[in-house]
Amino acid sequence: MQMGSIPFSQCPLSVIKVDVYGRGLRSEQGSVSSEGRLYLAPATRGVFHFPADQIYLPSVVLLHHIQTRTDTNILACTRTELRKVCIVSALILSNRMEAQQASPDSSSEECTVLEATPGKGTGLTCSQHNGKVPALYCVPCENAVCEDCLNAEHAEHPTDSLENIVNQQLAVLQDRVDAAKNRLPQIRESVQSLRDILQQLNTQRSSIEEDIHSSFSDLHKTLDTRKSVLLMELEVTYGLKQKVLQGQLDTLLKEEAAINYNSSLTKEALDGGNKAVVLQTNKDVGERLSELASQGLPLQPEENDQLDLVMEIEGLRKSIHNLGTVVTTNAVASQTEASGEGLEQCVVGHPMSVIITTRDKAGGLCKTGNAVISAEVFTPEGSVADGEIVDHKNGTYEFQYTVKKEGNFSLALRLYDQHIKGSPFQLKVTSSPDDSPCTTTAANAASTGSSDGGARKRSAKSPGSRSRQKGVRRAGSLFSTPKKRVNPIEDDLIFRIGTKGRNKGEFTNLQGVAASSDGKILIADSNNQCVQMFSNTGEFHSRFGVRGRSPGQLQRPTGVAVHPNGDIIVADYDNKWVSIFSSEGKYKAKLGSGRLMGPKGVSVDQNGHVIVVDNKACMVYIFQPSGKLVTKFGSRGIGDRQFAGPHFAAVNNNNEIIITDFHNHSVKVFNADGEFLLKFGSNGEGNGQFNAPTGVAVDVNGNIIVADWGNSRIQVFDGSGSFLSYINTAADPLYGPQGLALTSDGHVVVADSGNHCFKVYRYLQ
Repeated sequence: MQMGSIPFSQCPLSVIKVDVYGRGLRSEQGSVSSEGRLYLAPATRGVFHFPADQIYLPSVVLLHHIQTRTDTNILACTRTELRKVCIVSALILSNRMEAQQASPDSSSEECTVLEATPGKGTGLTCSQHNGKVPALYCVPCENAVCEDCLNAEHAEHPTDSLENIVNQQLAVLQDRVDAAKNRLPQIRESVQSLRDILQQLNTQRSSIEEDIHSSFSDLHKTLDTRKSVLLMELEVTYGLKQKVLQGQLDTLLKEEAAINYNSSLTKEALDGGNKAVVLQTNKDVGERLSELASQGLPLQPEENDQLDLVMEIEGLRKSIHNLGTVVTTNAVASQTEASGEGLEQCVVGHPMSVIITTRDKAGGLCKTGNAVISAEVFTPEGSVADGEIVDHKNGTYEFQYTVKKEGNFSLALRLYDQHIKGSPFQLKVTSSPDDSPCTTTAANAASTGSSDGGARKRSAKSPGSRSRQKGVRRAGSLFSTPKKRVNPIEDDLIFRIGTKGRNKGEFTNLQGVAASSDGKILIADSNNQCVQMFSNTGEFHSRFGVRGRSPGQLQRPTGVAVHPNGDIIVADYDNKWVSIFSSEGKYKAKLGSGRLMGPKGVSVDQNGHVIVVDNKACMVYIFQPSGKLVTKFGSRGIGDRQFAGPHFAAVNNNNEIIITDFHNHSVKVFNADGEFLLKFGSNGEGNGQFNAPTGVAVDVNGNIIVADWGNSRIQVFDGSGSFLSYINTAADPLYGPQGLALTSDGHVVVADSGNHCFKVYRYLQ
């Protein structure tokens, strides 16, 4: 950098760094000599910044201050003073520079080397009247002025104290800085959310890519196998035909040779004219010639030459051309809306409906289905109503639900795990349609940002998603504690463990239950994102699980099972995969990622395969522990091989798979290949009937134990589905039982989700 004088027009502003607590000036584009001389260099116009210990000033502002101030030492200024200097000088310099730029000979004006000697300075003077110190601020002109200015061009203009204006502008600037910084937590949260979505998107892409390679590899193997079968079939068919025709040909050729041979002998005898030879030949050959002449021969073909190949190539080509599709939508939660009677009038016991309309980021209607939507009706204590989401395949979805008690509830509707507009909605459920509407309230209006008192329609749910029911405490469960509680009444209850909370031995919406052969009870604590383990007698053992969406973390564990090798298998409904942990809770692997839509229950068959009940997809998947898909079966519907919100699974001694079909109010049994065997149950409250079955287990005799969620009871059936008995739960009633299992000592353990505890009952096998 060249020191000395520089034409003013060539150095508009440079940024000087002033150390408030130091004793010198430092410049990023200039320097200060040991004698305190400040050298300026060209730079671009700077911006004001006020960090904790450093202040950046436009150099010309600082230059002007040094030139004009006589009462302040620039090197000893406080931070506030420097800020004021910056603002005041900027106002004055703005006018001065405009005048200089308009002046014809402004280019000849130079920035000379300045003295920055401590304790000495020059006064701040009016840009129009030399030697005058401005103390006022002209409001219309937005400029600092002196008293002479008020007698001239600013005579009629309103003014204010320069100090007041500076303080006001400082306050305004600080408010703007604070307002901008207040956005930082939101931005950071959004950044993290986007990173999570990008990570999940990348995971999904990798998983689908693997599935595509695997599927087409299987297709290649299938085609190669079929090719080998066809070639073998060709060879067998050809061989059979060839054998028949060749045998016939050989017979005729043999007869032809015999006739020719005997005819030749006879001709030789006849041509010789020897009577003795003729007599002998007739004796030796004549009879044979007669046989040959009269013998029946296979002169007509005994087979044909048809070998055709029928290949429906065109249909196969079309199928391959349309094989597979990558499913997605552009729907975003912030634009998606809900509407319908389920947001307007909620009546106890009456089915309610909410329509969800998905929209893209610009607010445009989405025209296709397959969006991932979830729904939950809940109180502060947990989920209290289950429902079904129907995908209309046109961008709209219908959530159907029923609430069984009066009160104030919340309805959470999520698209890709994000609340849609207005969610959660506030519902008031009444006993009569004549009572007040359920959601046309100011609270809902505020939650959607509308000002029409809540009359605005809200958005609804997505396909395949299910809300899970949670119960409300009944009288028998009000005094529950995390410790074991002995049953005071003679029924089948042995003890209960748990109350609502987040500590060990406490639960929030417990779901799946499993029992290990070494005497442990495992609970999938869904809303606490963990698995808790207890002994068969109810003593707390340990728990594991960290909330999150990365491998090894849990977002919404709903099902749990124990593999024969001791591994713990956990269905994670919201992460859409199944995690495998060691018996100590150390993460090992995951399976089903990219395939599963909403795994609910898990079990293990006698081959060590993992059975996964996909509640959203209404399918059952069977995986090897390595993650390789063995088979899958089921679809949405009411048929024998179809499901409507299946929940849990169990396996009997015949390796048959038993599935609870929640909305079809039945239990279905399949073989290991997914072939339907039988079903039992219907909707109702009688013996053998269900109101949405959930947990299921099988005893050593093949009897099937089923948790009847809507009827809050446990029923027992034989292997053919005939009703046998109930388990007596009268002393401490269940509310919304979920998972169910048999302990290693032969008792029944059930997740009493509505009462936030699990209970152990006697069971006589």
